[in-house]
Amino acid sequence: MKLTLLPPLSIYIHLPWCISKCPYCDFNSHKFSGEISKHRYLEAIKYDLFRESKRVLGRQLKTVFLGGGTPNLFSPHQMKQIITTIRNFYDISNNVEITMEANPGHQQSQNFYEYKDIGINRLSLGGQTFNNQLLSKLGRIHTSEEIYTSFEMAKKADFDNINIDLMFGLPSQNVADALYDIRELVQLNPSHVSYYHLTIEPNTVFWNKPPDDIPGEDETYIIERECNKEIQKAGYKQYELSAFSKKGYECKHNINYWSYGDYIGIGAGAHGKLTDSSKRIWRYHKPSNPLSYINDIKKISFLDISYQLDQENIIFEFMLNALRLNAGFSINNFEKRTGLSYELVKNALESSRESGMLRQTKNKFWIPTSLGFRFLNDLQAVFLPS
Repeated sequence: MKLTLLPPLSIYIHLPWCISKCPYCDFNSHKFSGEISKHRYLEAIKYDLFRESKRVLGRQLKTVFLGGGTPNLFSPHQMKQIITTIRNFYDISNNVEITMEANPGHQQSQNFYEYKDIGINRLSLGGQTFNNQLLSKLGRIHTSEEIYTSFEMAKKADFDNINIDLMFGLPSQNVADALYDIRELVQLNPSHVSYYHLTIEPNTVFWNKPPDDIPGEDETYIIERECNKEIQKAGYKQYELSAFSKKGYECKHNINYWSYGDYIGIGAGAHGKLTDSSKRIWRYHKPSNPLSYINDIKKISFLDISYQLDQENIIFEFMLNALRLNAGFSINNFEKRTGLSYELVKNALESSRESGMLRQTKNKFWIPTSLGFRFLNDLQAVFLPS
């Protein structure tokens, strides 16, 4: 089989600086010291956008995601340069979703009116918890009060599509603490909630010096189960392992990731996935160090930073993403997005059904069971390349 249609297209733009680096964060983010000029970084971003546009001529752009780091450290004027470059070189869908991540803080939140005015139509606020003690343990520099203030300022700026990030499994957190977070969240009534488990990742402060009061696996499971129930009671639908939304407010950008769509990676350390005109699927990544990215972006070729995915890795990547979705995936969608025959995964899917990790609906959708979601890593591992 071969791909017959190119998948939907998104752009991810990485803005790597923060005021301070959180001890749990393993993203490519750096404390902003002013040593590297934002102007030079923006010029590199604009060149990167221009060059990548040549690879996707004739394809319509469905979503843009400005992530970090802390993107709202860049002023509305600076952000406008990025948005204008995208509009100049890409065919943009009429209902394009343009998301900007933002960290709470009154001074930064004052710019929400201007961010909205330049075309950003979705905000993702990194709240993490409404407990000031826990915010301090997480190394966050905002307070719970600033989450409320930032959210209200975003609403006043006419943002109706706002996500709030929360985490669970935090140091010393119990079920009551976690449910308090959900009650506070529900009072704000955002259109979307991302609810993530704190994981201790390599190359972080927490990895080298783990907190000694992280909840155990059983308690974390109870926290997740009870809080997920409360979020859904408040009118949110869970459509992905960590994502809940009001009707019509699902994150289109992330759905494109999870549905194995294409996305262009722009900025230091950004990763991308592209299907070319010959229907080959490529992975690539940009230099991680911001200064290296600035200095090298005009020198490196696509082949220097990319590799073509083989059949086994295409299958694994598809399953890694699609099995996170509450709706699962159809046989047709698997074949359409991978260009591969269903026969290649049929036995593994049947085996996972027999073990109670998957179920198949009457309309041929494969969906993880509650057991499959609880042990998702084990389910995904079934499809690891040999």
